Amino acid sequence: MSSVVAQVAVSAATFHIDKPYDYLVPPELVNKALSGVRVLVPFGRGNKMSEGVILTLKIADDVTKLKTVDSLIDEKPILSAENLKLALWMSDRFFCTVYDALRSMMPAKVSSKRKKKEKEHKAANADDIRLSKEQQVVYDELLPLLDSNTPEAALLYGVTGSGKTLVYIKLIKAALSSDKTAIVLVPEIALTPQTVSIFSSHFGDAVAVLHSALANGQRYDEWKRIHDADVRVVVGTRSAVFAPLTNIGLIVIDEEQEYTYKSGNPPRYHAREIAKYRITHSSGLLLMASATPSVDSMYAAKTGKYSLLNLKNRFNERELPPVLVVDMKKELATGNDSSISSVLRDELEKNINAGEQSILFINRRGANPVVACGECGFTYKCLHCSVSMTYHISNKRLLCHYCGYSIPTPESCPECSGKLKYIGTGTQKVEVELNELFPDVKIIRMEADTTSRVNSHKKLLSDFRKQKAQILLGTQMVTKGLDFENVTLVGVISADLSLYMSDYRSNEKTFSLITQVVGRSGRGEKPGRAIIQTFTPEHKVISLASNQDYDGFYESEISIRQLLGSPPVRDLIALTTIGSNESKVAASCSRLKASLQGYFRGDSSIKLLGPAPTAVSKVNNQYRYRLLVNCVNNKRVREVIAHVIKQFARDNLNRGVTVIADADVYD
Repeated sequence: MSSVVAQVAVSAATFHIDKPYDYLVPPELVNKALSGVRVLVPFGRGNKMSEGVILTLKIADDVTKLKTVDSLIDEKPILSAENLKLALWMSDRFFCTVYDALRSMMPAKVSSKRKKKEKEHKAANADDIRLSKEQQVVYDELLPLLDSNTPEAALLYGVTGSGKTLVYIKLIKAALSSDKTAIVLVPEIALTPQTVSIFSSHFGDAVAVLHSALANGQRYDEWKRIHDADVRVVVGTRSAVFAPLTNIGLIVIDEEQEYTYKSGNPPRYHAREIAKYRITHSSGLLLMASATPSVDSMYAAKTGKYSLLNLKNRFNERELPPVLVVDMKKELATGNDSSISSVLRDELEKNINAGEQSILFINRRGANPVVACGECGFTYKCLHCSVSMTYHISNKRLLCHYCGYSIPTPESCPECSGKLKYIGTGTQKVEVELNELFPDVKIIRMEADTTSRVNSHKKLLSDFRKQKAQILLGTQMVTKGLDFENVTLVGVISADLSLYMSDYRSNEKTFSLITQVVGRSGRGEKPGRAIIQTFTPEHKVISLASNQDYDGFYESEISIRQLLGSPPVRDLIALTTIGSNESKVAASCSRLKASLQGYFRGDSSIKLLGPAPTAVSKVNNQYRYRLLVNCVNNKRVREVIAHVIKQFARDNLNRGVTVIADADVYD
């Protein structure tokens, strides 16, 4: 007698044994066991219950050896056929299990508490978008791409303050008028309150928001609204690219250069790649936009893969803020060893006296990144990671920013009882120095330590907008997307910090951060200015950033990438071995290389680089060695790498060592 069999993606299946597993569907569940429904199934030798998702159903005659579906988690499918196809594509593209991919698309595991609303999409001021001549030209070029009914991709390269958001809104209105939906992605949770406010003012209840800082109940409610087609516009961070909208006409990736669009955990996807997939299958328009486009995207535009559009002028027709570069070596020579130069101090004082606001950026949290003995040289390092511990003034503790290990700050050196020195500068130290210089001035510090609570981003930015503080000090979350009319001064405290990272994108990251934060100044009626503090004023990246010369930077950087064969000219796939025994981890990585050499022998287009320890070689007592595959990322290469990883897991010599693959490595 024939029976119904479900093919299930099981959460307990690791990458090397990942496949659809067959389970018998008991008669009482046959009518509800549908594709896209979550189930509980017995898995492994111990038959431990594991969550899974039904991919497909089939009829089979011989089911005697099959285990049986235990129960259904959902009354009806929560994942669509599109979701299931996307997950299969992701498992191939990003070296993840099918379940890991599906998990990215699932709602929070809570019940909805919202009351069902009638479907109504109230929107205010329907025709209130007035574009400048330059914006109108860009819109007129994008509209045919939106209406083409074929997949399209475009890069909008517009200087800071050029009014890119107005173009998005106009395009979304056009998409909605054609019964299509839209997704707008922003790189930081800090930007969502401001962005949601803007879009809600135009589209009312038709807007939903998705990001990781929402409580589970809120996230589920927003997901349910989208799933039930109660909304037509979704605004959010990286994971919002999976929003369960149908008939997507437009996906906007704002500040598309930001690394936060890349997931660091399985599945290690880039939101841009998911957006391309969804747009391809809905025949819509993918619009990427930035004042400092990623080298990858600009290269794609220059080589004809994307349409390229430009906004060269600020919306209010004001000039970009003039930039003054301060050589901190000269400040030291005059006896100023603080993190605030005399030039920046004077400009801050002018702003304070004028009732104007300032933004200060330093890409390091805490007070001091290194605490060492001035006599014997002993340095406090994390017991579990190969990094120095950072001193935090707020709780007077040393903290590892990788694993969270923390200890009270000692009074003296444990080796020789010598006096400790606090080296380097972070946000907390800058805040202390500012308080000493301007004791009556309110300062808002915005970084990971002050934004961990729900809605903390929104409150801090709201307070600054209401001018409850005159200085906003923060890490990279203050560098992009923020629009405050009363900000007329921006200061980059230490422009050199990201220049010397062991990352081929270090120049790109530095240029983008400086250019973006400079663009926060002078966005209203009042003119702005910016100050960049650096110990290397002659560095080409610093010079190009201070002149806001993206074109010059791109030409310089792409020539280096072409010479080195780095992305986007070629692809890099990273294979990282991880384990608690360093020698075994290193040996396993060498065996991994040898195996790949065997499969790629004779193919001169593929180069294997390494193995070598990662920049931070130990995290939470786990050592990490990396092998880079320099190649053209195609299906054959991925299939070989996936096969080698599965072989690796079966080799007893590699016991205790795991390997992860990243198809688009960012560190």
